[in-house]
Amino acid sequence: MKIRLLKASEDAPIELLLLADPSEEIIKEYLARGQCFVAHINEEIIGALVLIRTRPETVEIVNIAVREDFQGKGIGKKLIFNAMEKAKEQNAKTIEIGTGNSSIDQLMIYQKCGFRITGIDRDFFTRHYKEEIHENGIQCRDMIRLGLDL
Repeated sequence: MKIRLLKASEDAPIELLLLADPSEEIIKEYLARGQCFVAHINEEIIGALVLIRTRPETVEIVNIAVREDFQGKGIGKKLIFNAMEKAKEQNAKTIEIGTGNSSIDQLMIYQKCGFRITGIDRDFFTRHYKEEIHENGIQCRDMIRLGLDL
């Protein structure tokens, strides 16, 4: 498996990114101002991550998705560690990520990668998404914010 920056001439893997964010409109907005990295085996894209600069010396992972048939194989962690290296190359001092209160597995992975909870954006998903989101039998309402000093 290799990870590379998606070229400007290439179409982003929207269907894959929709696994992590149900709004195509929001995905297109952050793709326009971010960098999309793809994990691939040969020419087959199996994972993607979008990284944006949010403030001076701070970047945020705004989407990370792994194809369902490749989940549980460490690909998400490899994408995260690659993003950390790219952030350092861009002189970022902090990397952030946010996920839903109902995203139990993601919260576990991010903390295993060294992220720590920095705050909660209450009602983020009910304010910014038209449709209700449910995961693990829980309504996704709040954004759990996590950060890591590089």
